[in-house]
Amino acid sequence: MFDKVEAFYRPANVREALRLLQSGKGQARVVAGGTDVVVDGDDSVRFLIDITHAGLSYIRRRGTASVIGATTTMAELEASPQIQSLAGGLLCKAAHSCGSMPIRNLATLGGNMANGSPAADMATPLLVLDAAVVMADAKGRRRLPLAEYLGNARSNRYARSLVVEIVIPDPPRGKGCRWSFQKLGRTAVDISLVNVSAGLHLDSRGRVKWVRIALGSVAPAPMRAPGAEQRMTGRILDQALLAEIGAEVAREVSPISDARASAEYRREICSVLTRRALEECSAPAGCSL
Repeated sequence: MFDKVEAFYRPANVREALRLLQSGKGQARVVAGGTDVVVDGDDSVRFLIDITHAGLSYIRRRGTASVIGATTTMAELEASPQIQSLAGGLLCKAAHSCGSMPIRNLATLGGNMANGSPAADMATPLLVLDAAVVMADAKGRRRLPLAEYLGNARSNRYARSLVVEIVIPDPPRGKGCRWSFQKLGRTAVDISLVNVSAGLHLDSRGRVKWVRIALGSVAPAPMRAPGAEQRMTGRILDQALLAEIGAEVAREVSPISDARASAEYRREICSVLTRRALEECSAPAGCSL
């Protein structure tokens, strides 16, 4: 694709980046790490806009939320004490799974969301953390629930918008509250065949106070599993319930067959990884499964 590129820009701020994006008339592509752009090989791209100098690399506290700039890399997430302490290090574990170290030094959180891949490794942990995306366009900034953004990321709806940051409200804490990220790929550094994130809070009797389950690479976009979550709430977590929930998530997903795996295999693996994630969440709380 790069033999068709006519110009490369490196704006110093978001306003300049948006101006360049608007003037590109659909032929401009925003890049940061560039790891997805190279793979896509889109020959229609004539202008590249590198936003790594636009002031979007940060991890901050803002009120009762953690805020991550769009160009923050996976390696920076892994190394951040703030992110290591968030939801038991859930985002750190997911970031560590995003390819080899050279890839993680380049790949950005905003790029992982903006690419809109159903298999995006950071999407499922962010979904169970109820994250939101802050978008910027010519009219200003707006905040969208992550699920809404991911459902439209590969459409033209956001073609002239820029992801500027991810906002994560403080997750529930306390005894009995645990988190898990599970991934299966063809190799340790490969893209997900399936990935699952879960959050779980058990009371002192092993009863589910609340649960969140998100699945990747098993639908057109990363998704929550509301049916499974509803079935679990208020019930004792045991092997029978785990088997029931495994079957429920397999019914909720709509995987495809491709060169990496069949739909049937993905459906079975999402059931296995969901049970595994819930077991990991429950074990530290003393629940005997």
